[in-house]
Amino acid sequence: MIQRTPARIEAHLSDHEHRSWQQVLSESVTCPEELLRRLELPAESWLSAAQQGHQLFSIRVPEPFLARMKKGNPADPLLRQVLPLADETDHAPGFVSDPLEESAAIATTGLIRKYRSRALLMVTGQCAVNCRYCFRRHFPYEDQRLSPDDRKRVINTLAASPEINEVIFSGGDPLAVNDRLLAQWVTAISGIPHIRRLRLHTRLPVVIPQRVCDELLTWLSATSLQVVIVLHVNHPAEIDTATRRALGHLRAAGVTLLNQSVILRGVNDCPSVLEQLSETLFDAGVLPYYLHAFDPVAGAHHYDVPDEESRHLVRELLTRLPGFLVPKLVREEPGKECKTPINLFP
Repeated sequence: MIQRTPARIEAHLSDHEHRSWQQVLSESVTCPEELLRRLELPAESWLSAAQQGHQLFSIRVPEPFLARMKKGNPADPLLRQVLPLADETDHAPGFVSDPLEESAAIATTGLIRKYRSRALLMVTGQCAVNCRYCFRRHFPYEDQRLSPDDRKRVINTLAASPEINEVIFSGGDPLAVNDRLLAQWVTAISGIPHIRRLRLHTRLPVVIPQRVCDELLTWLSATSLQVVIVLHVNHPAEIDTATRRALGHLRAAGVTLLNQSVILRGVNDCPSVLEQLSETLFDAGVLPYYLHAFDPVAGAHHYDVPDEESRHLVRELLTRLPGFLVPKLVREEPGKECKTPINLFP
């Protein structure tokens, strides 16, 4: 049994940070016109493409993430992750709606089995921020909604699979779900003897730091499972003072923090940016974990970076950083039982 002391949020937060994460989420920017107005970008140059992309995959940008963007700069690396471009309407060969063929790996409603010892639970289809490059931007979340009976089937499936020792909460973003439901899931899973670890893949502590609240910290601290949170940060500008504070609370609750990034054209396809990202993450108590080659999802081909260029980036990182700060360059391939490392010296 892991004994942890629940962390608590300090009282000296600003008025902005005192708002509940649910309120912040509900006030997210969800239309192209508002996003361009807030970033002081001319509608005549950007609105038409943004509207077209919005129809394909809706805009959602929470206020704390928006506040870190530089106004008037269409090349801002955070803005580029959320602003639809005309490229999204192009049909690029080889870019498909289900690039990882996850539909073939669904074991039961909401439960995906791609790996022998880990199972991925689609807790929700909702995200706090809609990243334009998301490999699940076409995923049929409505088909994976979990009814009470579905939840029982998930637990029964996990209990009948002794080879599984880790459950991964995913989605969408699992922390978009309320803490009462998450705590119920964790209680049920922790009752299965062969499951030792709980992993959460999430952007919420980064894009809405208020999500790291007392309710979350309480159940994280109370579970007997080892808890790992894998963040998704692509650029050092995503980490500000509020984010650092939130990550500190998670560490105090006994959570191991890792990060996975995607190499994205125009966002982080530069050695100095990736170097600064690793340093900034580690300074905030997060260990760089994976650097993903781009998944060929339809509507996002303009983010793609060729493998040889990716290799060059990571080889350069090896000369600038200690080995423990260099994330593994990998690709996820359909049907494979693990991530595929990309050889840096072919």
